[in-house]
Amino acid sequence: MQNVIAINAAGRQGIVAAQATSDEMLLDSIADGSRSAMHILYSRHNVRVYRFILRIVRDVTVAEDLVSQVFLDVWRTADQFQGRSQVSTWLLSIARFKALTALRQRRFEDIDQEDVLEIADEADTPEASLDRSNTSAILRACVARLSPAHREIINLVYYHEKSVEEAGAIIGIRQSTVKTRMFYARKQLADLLKGAGVESLAA
Repeated sequence: MQNVIAINAAGRQGIVAAQATSDEMLLDSIADGSRSAMHILYSRHNVRVYRFILRIVRDVTVAEDLVSQVFLDVWRTADQFQGRSQVSTWLLSIARFKALTALRQRRFEDIDQEDVLEIADEADTPEASLDRSNTSAILRACVARLSPAHREIINLVYYHEKSVEEAGAIIGIRQSTVKTRMFYARKQLADLLKGAGVESLAA
């Protein structure tokens, strides 16, 4: 029994230690060939990277493949991270490059199709689910009508909660340019939503 308790305690300590390890420390370990550090980093960020890529490529299969490529790059180039930005920002920079490259390769295909459907909350009534689904569909449709540059800013700042500085680092533009794009993106989105009869979201 004491052995079991000791093992459980060690397991809990390992989990706590993993949670307390910073992304930067994980990258250092990954650069030294630590597979466990790679697993922890992947567990922390794979969903965020996937959602970011999916909003760009709008193809579930492509997004899943690109996520694998992003973390393969991390495994290969962890020693090149210089700490000038957050690790999450660095990951999204790699993801953005991969996604835009994939789009260029698919430039003759229809990339505006919406392949991802939201899953309704089981607790919702059918009416509430339909209303929420309709509103979400309108919002997605309006965001899709923005220019690529404005759509990208909305994606980073609102969906991925990146700061102006972080968004600029990911895209590779000045903070002033980020602010300008964000201003016009919000204005255009508000107009589109108002035209679609969703004024509450446009405010």
